[in-house]
Amino acid sequence: MMTLKKELYQNCKTHLLQKCKQLQTAIADIQDAINNETKSSAGDKYETAREMMEQDIEVNMVQLAEVQKQIEILERINPAITPTSVVPGALVKTSAGNYFIAISIGQLKLNDQTYYIISSQSPIGKLLMGQNKNASITFNGKAIQILEIY
Repeated sequence: MMTLKKELYQNCKTHLLQKCKQLQTAIADIQDAINNETKSSAGDKYETAREMMEQDIEVNMVQLAEVQKQIEILERINPAITPTSVVPGALVKTSAGNYFIAISIGQLKLNDQTYYIISSQSPIGKLLMGQNKNASITFNGKAIQILEIY
């Protein structure tokens, strides 16, 4: 199970680092476009295009800051621990599926198994946090039992 948790953790880290690199590239590309934009005789058109590119940079900067915050959250997780209750870094096997409590990425297929990579702040994550093996929670009107915590 430890190898599986480390693999899930590494998938999360790889996902975030790729996203970070994509955003940094997008910001650099837009900045290059702004720097290479020449002022045309249609001044308003130039100013509008420049403003739109600057807004795109701002949007990408906000997304980059969010990804960096997720990286910090992920780095606080130790996948080598085996908790007795659901905490960040726990792999939780339930009657409704397998959950890795880390950051919100979504569904991941690994070794013919589906894992839901979720944040402790997600709706189901909040319900799972602090629970012990054999505990039951109700999510969307459905009873879910915690079968194992790794």
